[in-house]
Amino acid sequence: MTRFARSALAALISLLTPAGTSLGFTQAAHAADLAVYTEDDGSVCGESWVLSKITDRFNYQVHNVPHLPDVAITDFHNIRQHRYQPSSDEWPIGRHYCRATVSLSDGRDRSIFYLIEEGQGFASIGDNVEFCVSGFDRWMVYNGRCRVLR
Repeated sequence: MTRFARSALAALISLLTPAGTSLGFTQAAHAADLAVYTEDDGSVCGESWVLSKITDRFNYQVHNVPHLPDVAITDFHNIRQHRYQPSSDEWPIGRHYCRATVSLSDGRDRSIFYLIEEGQGFASIGDNVEFCVSGFDRWMVYNGRCRVLR
């Protein structure tokens, strides 16, 4: 990595880190982290940036994977987090496992399963979202019936 790239990355990290805090890559798990959540839990699963990312990537998927119907996600229903795996020494990446029902532009409803990985965005900045809509995993990336993300 060049000296310019290192200094640019350091500047970016310093801008994104709130004053008076450090970049801790682990966080303590609390007893409440293992609770079962409901639709109104206020978790990250229903945040607009997550749903927008899923909608955009689904649109890309149906236009670039052969033999998928040309549909779009029009709405999300019954959004809930069904499991949370906090970061620890054994599992360094915190994970939110979510599920919902999506309405498609063809009028059908389908189940969607998605995973939000903390700190796994581009260059480890932000979070990553992986998703699977039932019936649209043509290449079996998430195993049969989205089993990997359940």
